[in-house]
Amino acid sequence: MIQGFSACKLTVTSHTLAASLHSLSLSSLTLSPSLSRFFWRRSCSISPAAASHLRFRSPEMAANDRKTPKLPVKGKRNILITSALPYVNNVPHLGNIIGCVLSADVYARYCRLRGYNAIYICGTDEYGTATETKAMEENCSPKEICDKYHAIHKDIYEWFDISFDEFGRTSAPQQTEVCQAIFKRLLDNKWLSENTMQQLYCDTCKRFLADRLVEGICPTPGCEYDSARGDQCEKCGKLLNPTELKTPRCKVCQNTPRIRDTDHLFLELPLLREKLEKYIEEVKGSWSSNAKQTTASWLREGLKPRCITRDLKWGVPVPHEKYSDKVFYVWFDAPIGYVSITACYTTEWEKWWKNPENVELYQFMGKDNVPFHTVMFPSTLLGTGENWTLMKTISVTEYLNYEAGKFSKSKGIGVFGNDAKDTNIPVEVWRYYLLTNRPEVSDTLFTWPDLQAKLNSELLNNLGNFINRVLSFIAKPEGQGYDSAIPALADGLSSESHDPTKKLAERISAYVDQYIEEMEKVRLKQGLKIAMAISTEGNGYLQECEFWRLYKENKPLCSLVMKTAVGVVYILACLLEPFMPSLTQEVFKQLNLSTELHLSLCDEKGDVNKAKIPWEILNAGHKIGKPQPLFKELKDEDVEFYRKKFAGSQADRILRAEAEAGKVAEELKKTKISDGGKKKSSSKSSNDGKNKAAPEPEITISRLDIRVGLIKKAQKHPDADSLYVEEIDVGEEQPRTVVSGLVKYIPLEEMQNRKVCVLCNLKPATMRGIKSQAMVLAASNSDHTKVELVEPPSSAKVGERVTFPGFEGNPDELLNPKKKVWETLQVDLQSNGELVACYKDVPLTTSAGVCKVSSIQNGSIR
Repeated sequence: MIQGFSACKLTVTSHTLAASLHSLSLSSLTLSPSLSRFFWRRSCSISPAAASHLRFRSPEMAANDRKTPKLPVKGKRNILITSALPYVNNVPHLGNIIGCVLSADVYARYCRLRGYNAIYICGTDEYGTATETKAMEENCSPKEICDKYHAIHKDIYEWFDISFDEFGRTSAPQQTEVCQAIFKRLLDNKWLSENTMQQLYCDTCKRFLADRLVEGICPTPGCEYDSARGDQCEKCGKLLNPTELKTPRCKVCQNTPRIRDTDHLFLELPLLREKLEKYIEEVKGSWSSNAKQTTASWLREGLKPRCITRDLKWGVPVPHEKYSDKVFYVWFDAPIGYVSITACYTTEWEKWWKNPENVELYQFMGKDNVPFHTVMFPSTLLGTGENWTLMKTISVTEYLNYEAGKFSKSKGIGVFGNDAKDTNIPVEVWRYYLLTNRPEVSDTLFTWPDLQAKLNSELLNNLGNFINRVLSFIAKPEGQGYDSAIPALADGLSSESHDPTKKLAERISAYVDQYIEEMEKVRLKQGLKIAMAISTEGNGYLQECEFWRLYKENKPLCSLVMKTAVGVVYILACLLEPFMPSLTQEVFKQLNLSTELHLSLCDEKGDVNKAKIPWEILNAGHKIGKPQPLFKELKDEDVEFYRKKFAGSQADRILRAEAEAGKVAEELKKTKISDGGKKKSSSKSSNDGKNKAAPEPEITISRLDIRVGLIKKAQKHPDADSLYVEEIDVGEEQPRTVVSGLVKYIPLEEMQNRKVCVLCNLKPATMRGIKSQAMVLAASNSDHTKVELVEPPSSAKVGERVTFPGFEGNPDELLNPKKKVWETLQVDLQSNGELVACYKDVPLTTSAGVCKVSSIQNGSIR
């Protein structure tokens, strides 16, 4: 037994490792952008004076911050905020960004707005197998990969206006120092054990192969994907042990590896369980429900020793003679990055990380990272016996899905951070949409039509309209408005004499209290919803008061209304700053106010009480700036352009672009220019093609493309109470998004994971902002009070075509809605007396049998 290790000795296979320790796929942020990027197609620009007031923005101010880092202050709320470290081998997509870095940024900005002493720490996670693998793919060193992608991440987060106090790297020397110091404490305290495990070894490469460096045939029955990775099959999703793969091969040299014993170090989590459970019991009241559930599940299943070392070169070296050729496993090393990056921020980092009496730790992440932060990282820190600042509050998001499928870094599916920059849609719109769609309790869906609806309806027509109406009216010349000066109130005139103003102030004050309550509990989506409700109140107030009429008929009362309304504009700008900081900068510019001096929501300064008296917020005579529209409409053609542009994977997009370029080149080659500079053409050939349209085929049931589908997931439509949004596998590369009006008839739980009949060649239709790409067939009784799904046999193969014996032919690629093919055929689709789904008494048939309904006889199928 090695000196310093506990006496327990066991042999484990690498299955233990693979099943429980997956690479920390984390997400992150950086600094914030140059002001020229803040506004979309606007003629206005922020003055140098205004720019100087921006917090956490300019390189100069960032440099000053580094010279004088913030430290905890006794008697103040000291809040340490982290977001999961994004892995550095790829470009972050929108799901990564909302999952942790953007959410943490909103809370950090809120804390600063409230006057709390807060710092926000993040950085790129740079060590581990994925980096080595990416370096091999790009034929460079791991360090070069990290340098490249760290810069990409930093640039993207800068554009997204993320206000880090420090955005560092786990490859910094401080990481080695802190990580090794923690390891030595665990070793001295006898929380580590030495164990033997079996791992694949490549004799050609002369190295043990990490999970991701092994590929082979998936052992899962019915899958047998031939490029399954050693840790997980990308096709069926099953977690794997590399030794389970059939015909495994080394990803580097393609030779067959062999199984070989290797010694590793393990953290004895079972021995630390009592300490861990005591800590969890003290703090879990501040955890999000998904974090509680995941942690409880891990504890229920029983904690096992966890391997903390790997047979790699790129990582923090293990400071032990026997294990000097190994590095620390990423799950052990990466969370320590929060500490080491703080050490890069200030040499007095222990005042933040070893000060639980005065510092609150808030951590933000996606749901796949929960056990690393609620079980493993706290156990590691508890095992040192030191007085660490342990996590008080954890905010965990579910997944943001993309259109018909999932965001995927490895497959390049979805909108990535650099894509968002290239759209010319301003950053405040992206932030708003992601935050209104934040998957706090369940998965949510990104769709282009939904983004369009939220921009045009909520931002442009509600928020932008209110602010512009108020400021534009004040800016009008004397005789039409107030010549850009905040009006004075007549003596004796107050809200008590004007009921609409009095009631508005009461409602705004209540909303501000609710906003603070929700934000303190890290319910960010609800906080944003409450802030936007104030804008709705403001629009209603303007309509009720009819200020344009008051200006002519009762100018003193009009002055009260407009002075109140501009106070509400100020309140809105403050409340929305955590969510849309660039918008707040622009509104403050139009108000001619400094964010440095006036942007605040502190109890100590009485800022919260200002909401009760909005007419007193801006002084009479204060000159506002020049009003400008805050948002621009996103049109249907723009939406369609973006949907096509970002369809498929990034590799697909490159191929499409190359094919398009090839087509253009071919057309240019074919185009012949005459001496006179005019294109030559053959009138004969062009006339021959005229009036030779193919005759319309007979309307027959074989023209319908009905397939067996499997509902992978169903959820309520975010904007329609009667609609479900389903993801249905119909045998294609990606599931289709289908919107169905079945909420009144079929409970949500009965929509999950069931086979259905899907009409796949209808023209896609947008339903309340979400495009439906197919239709689920269902039968209804005569008065439409009962609806049931048409179901294929349970053994029917997903994706197979439903046929009609006696009717032959291929389906149309897409039914022409003008020809009414579906409408013509649908009248003869019904369930018979034996509950079989039929077309003119011919059953809907699969290779496994006929399709049926549960109980509706002679029902109409549609």
